[in-house]
Amino acid sequence: MLDIKRKTPLIALVGAVALMASAPAFAQDAAAPAAASAEAKPADAAAAPAADAAAPAPAPEAAPAEEGGEAKPSHSLTPVGMFLAAGVVVKVVMIGLILASVFSWVLLLTKIFEFAALNKQSDKFLEAFRGARSIADIARISSSEEFEGNPMADMAAAASQEVELSRQAGLAVGGEHRDSTLARATYAINAVQASLAKRLSGGMVFLASVGSGGPFIGLFGTVYGIMTSFIGIANTNTTNLAVVAPGIAEALLATGIGLFAAIPAVIFYNYFQTRISAYGTRSEGFVAELMNAISRQLDKGA
Repeated sequence: MLDIKRKTPLIALVGAVALMASAPAFAQDAAAPAAASAEAKPADAAAAPAADAAAPAPAPEAAPAEEGGEAKPSHSLTPVGMFLAAGVVVKVVMIGLILASVFSWVLLLTKIFEFAALNKQSDKFLEAFRGARSIADIARISSSEEFEGNPMADMAAAASQEVELSRQAGLAVGGEHRDSTLARATYAINAVQASLAKRLSGGMVFLASVGSGGPFIGLFGTVYGIMTSFIGIANTNTTNLAVVAPGIAEALLATGIGLFAAIPAVIFYNYFQTRISAYGTRSEGFVAELMNAISRQLDKGA
């Protein structure tokens, strides 16, 4: 019994030492599954983004145009596109101004060629007139087909024919009746000058009307178009510039066309007024030369 009691603490001590020796191995075995699970989690986490990246991304849905976002106009912002998209009133204004501009340019070209031909023919007539030796020569030269329609030739023809009519009527044209003969010739020349002024001023009223009224007519179309655009803004409850800008641009196009029609009309109106005044001064000088020639021939008895 004594031996057994003595051996018992020894056995317990040996068991404790063996337990202590085996504890690290048990701890290592218990930590291994935890480490394995910890290593598996990062791998799974790394594989998950790769799978997400490989999967096709869903097509984004078209986002509705919001206020302040970009919106494309419903038509082309070219002059033709804006004209086609404009309202009825603005279209009528634009068409009227375009027609006025076309007629203005036709009139401008016509009068340019008219004045060029008029001055050229007048130069030829003056050269032939200064070679006349009698009133009969003046009448023959001024009545020739070469100078038909020339204002100076018409004046010379009217004065010489008046003298011939007085002679044919048995009236004395020289001596003390010279002044009365010259007065009748002057009246005949004045009638031709009146028709000349009317002829040269043809179309000038139209140019003046287009030049003065074109911008205001275009402005009327612009005001009406902008008013319509603001009404549309109020109805759509939007302040998006891309939505309201086309209507305003269409309205401003009317003013642009009005200026396009008015500016050439004003410039050429002033130009032709100067040409008319210059030819009027030239015709007045020719009248004085014509009356001197007739007076000399009357004094000579020709």
